[in-house]
Amino acid sequence: MFYDHQQIEKKWQKYWEDNQTYKTSNNTDKPKFYVLDMFPYPSGAGLHVGHPLGYIASDIYARYKRHQGFNVLHPVGYDSFGLPAEQYAIQTGTHPAVTTEQNITRYEEQLRKIGFSFDWSREVRTSDASYYKWTQWIFIELFHSWYNKDTDKAESIETLIKHFEEKGTEGLNANQNDELNFTAEEWKSASEIDKEDILLNYRLAYRAETTVNWCPALGTVLANDEIKDGKSERGGFPVFQKKMMQWSMRISAYSERLLQGLKTLDWPQPLKDSQEYWIGKSQGAQVQFNIDGHDEIVEVFTTRPDTIFGATFMVLAPENPLVENITTAEQKAEVDTYIEETSKKTERDRMSDVKNVSGAFTGTYAINPFSGEKMPIYISDYVLMGYGTGAVMAVPAHDDRDHRFAKKFNLEIKKVVETEEDVQEKSFDSKDSVCVNSDFLNGLKYNEAKALIIDAIEKKAIGHGTTNYRQRDAIFSRQRYWGEPVPIYYKDGMPYTLPNSALPLELPEVEKYLPTEDGDPPLGNAKTFAWDEANQKIVDTNLINDKTVFPLELSTMPGWAGSSWYFLRYMDPNNDEVFTNKNLSDYWGQVDLYIGGSEHATGHLLYSRFWNMFLKDRGYINNDEPFQKLINQGMILGMSAFVYRFNYNSTIDNELKSVFISKNLVDNLVKGNNVDLLTNFISKNIGFDLKSNLVLTKDSFQQIHVDVSLLKGTSDELDTEAFKSWRPDYTDAEFILEEGKYITGREVEKMSKSKYNVVNPDDICNEYGADGLRLYEMFLGPLEQSKPWNTQGLSGVYGFLKKFWNLYFNEDTFEVSEEEPTKAEYKVLHTLIKKVVYDIENFSFNTSVSSFMIAVNELQKLKCNKRNILEPLAVIVSPYAPHICEEVWNLLGNNSSIEFEKFPILNEDYLIEDEIEYPVSVNGKMKFKISLPATLSAKEVEDLVLQNEKMGALLEGKTPKKIIVVPKKIVNIVI
Repeated sequence: MFYDHQQIEKKWQKYWEDNQTYKTSNNTDKPKFYVLDMFPYPSGAGLHVGHPLGYIASDIYARYKRHQGFNVLHPVGYDSFGLPAEQYAIQTGTHPAVTTEQNITRYEEQLRKIGFSFDWSREVRTSDASYYKWTQWIFIELFHSWYNKDTDKAESIETLIKHFEEKGTEGLNANQNDELNFTAEEWKSASEIDKEDILLNYRLAYRAETTVNWCPALGTVLANDEIKDGKSERGGFPVFQKKMMQWSMRISAYSERLLQGLKTLDWPQPLKDSQEYWIGKSQGAQVQFNIDGHDEIVEVFTTRPDTIFGATFMVLAPENPLVENITTAEQKAEVDTYIEETSKKTERDRMSDVKNVSGAFTGTYAINPFSGEKMPIYISDYVLMGYGTGAVMAVPAHDDRDHRFAKKFNLEIKKVVETEEDVQEKSFDSKDSVCVNSDFLNGLKYNEAKALIIDAIEKKAIGHGTTNYRQRDAIFSRQRYWGEPVPIYYKDGMPYTLPNSALPLELPEVEKYLPTEDGDPPLGNAKTFAWDEANQKIVDTNLINDKTVFPLELSTMPGWAGSSWYFLRYMDPNNDEVFTNKNLSDYWGQVDLYIGGSEHATGHLLYSRFWNMFLKDRGYINNDEPFQKLINQGMILGMSAFVYRFNYNSTIDNELKSVFISKNLVDNLVKGNNVDLLTNFISKNIGFDLKSNLVLTKDSFQQIHVDVSLLKGTSDELDTEAFKSWRPDYTDAEFILEEGKYITGREVEKMSKSKYNVVNPDDICNEYGADGLRLYEMFLGPLEQSKPWNTQGLSGVYGFLKKFWNLYFNEDTFEVSEEEPTKAEYKVLHTLIKKVVYDIENFSFNTSVSSFMIAVNELQKLKCNKRNILEPLAVIVSPYAPHICEEVWNLLGNNSSIEFEKFPILNEDYLIEDEIEYPVSVNGKMKFKISLPATLSAKEVEDLVLQNEKMGALLEGKTPKKIIVVPKKIVNIVI
């Protein structure tokens, strides 16, 4: 029977939509299971075949859990704010909402075509005002909260105000920006502005001057993961370090909880390691150093206070405020130049560039508090202002980078020794020894010395033991248009939140999406964007009088704002009273399975965990962690194609820019063969004679990506006419062919639009079906691994689907027998059940597909068409290939969807063998095999083997010296 996948898939996709098959109920006695894919960003390019990999895996698992009787929440939505839509708006004038809507429509069309079992009724979009109303509400809650270290959680700012009213700062243990000291009386007598300024020091959402990654061309601050090699990932524009007033989130208050929470999660270890490194917990001491000739002090955090006697110089971050005050006049020019150069590097670049050290001398010296020695103070970009105190005591004998710095600037390096008598050079990272010049550290080991020196530091009152974290507070401002407006207005220079009744603060219309002429963010172009405090409404900006009408915040929220809590909104997406009903958040709880890319290891996952913990602290939800089990899917790689352009030398480069040489000729030319072919072609067609000076290397040819759609069929041959029509600059292309063909180079790379190697899933669905695509993506290899795409490989999976389809047909007639299956047929079925249950529960989807193929082949050989085999078979295969299974399920006479049919139960009895084939070995060599009933005892097996004719011939009348029977395995005989 012809398998018409297009007709079948359209039929069932319409059925699912019409009947809302996958709509999830909140009111049920079923146990819940929450399956989630990482929030997709809808780009204009649409999906390529690499994108659905994780979605297919999560969909299989969601369908499997439904078969097991779970109430499955498997939603979908879009992270729809972002720079790409805004950049397109700047270039074309098209409103970002328009392009975003178009992109989402395209994505949804493609996702539906692949047959995902999403509950489309719960779809959310971060750019919808009904959604970002609650993102703004969470921001307001963060603004009105502080972190109480005594209770180890966030609390309402009202409890902090009460503490100030009763005790001032006495006994306060808070996470804050600066140490403040005042009495209850001083608090009560303070002005409203002063009180707000004090509270801003403690709020979890606060405004402060921060060093940011500023991109002038984009007019916005960028996150570290939006920058590559010192340039914006979007557009490749230069990025600079700049100090700006920015909103920040006090994620640093949660560092220890974020670290400890990892122990409770079933996540890949490399991902946990990334988060641990990002949080960066370290224990040591905070130490103060006096500066010679100045009142200021340098405070450092060090994990090795026991090496303080080996400190020979100090290094400050270029951004450290001390630099301006302590730099001498003679060194100012050099220091200023260095600071300017540093501003062009991102913090990520500074952290990763471990080998190249640079710096500038300030001209001043710090005093070692133990030895009294003067230590020169330098600045260097390897010290970051955001980590520790923005200053380090440099111990070049213990630290590789300090050592390189000391070598470069010819600074003293004190050797590390165990005792003054036992002087010997140690490796720079030795933890078993301490430095000389100590009256009380000689001979002590690392931990002993560390504890002793911390005690001495505290007794001298120059510091204290402490724990530090690399993680810094997250910048929460973006100077762009297409993002959530921050619900803040400014009165007397202080920020105030809008009342909840004013939410959502909707994104206003603007005439242009660039910053204003005064340098304000794009929202500064809005004509209706001011807060009328008296009338509690948004009004025209020309009404601002700073008495009753005040300016609103012009920055918008970062991309991670909406994606930090979307998993909670899916639980109750249409509720306009609360972000999620508490009873529903209790029912759905954590996401049980979260699948997405490893690129979100730190940013998105840390911020989501932080917001989730905060909402738990404030009593809105009951789970500390949002995602219990997480899987990082690998990438599907594309097979790129390349053409080769001659690039011999600058004098003739322009003349040869349109000459393309076939791949194998390039390889031969580089090896020194067939040089005449090239020179003759160039001489004949371009008029150059290169014979006298032709030297060919790999660099003589430029390798250029070419769209894989320009290849002829499945070959590596380029369609040269199509290539010439592809882009205007290739219209005059000339080709040096091999055997009349232009052969391209091929290479497996990341699938990317920029590499022209993407494969459109729509084309695959049209030719091989959505079920074929789903099966093939799983069949390619383990989910977590990256693997190359090969469209030709789809034919094998498609062949399986046709074989599976034909099990249910006799020629063109649907024919299923009601006859009881044989034991052999049951064995095939239950072997498959056992394997598939194990595979799905262990996310080994590729081996399940292999098992399907084996089972169908065996049933074909047995000519099985029994209902009791083929009906459960359809259920087993349906999570992977739902369309074809729905169709055969319907043909089997079932009127409801296969989706909620109970998954077949394994019966191990069908896997028990009736007979065992025993290999019989004589003197260690296998001689023959004998099939015997599985129920025989070892003695019965021994007797029957000895009675066998073949054994008689081998014994030749001898009596065996020894007989060993391993039940159901083997018989060994020694003669």
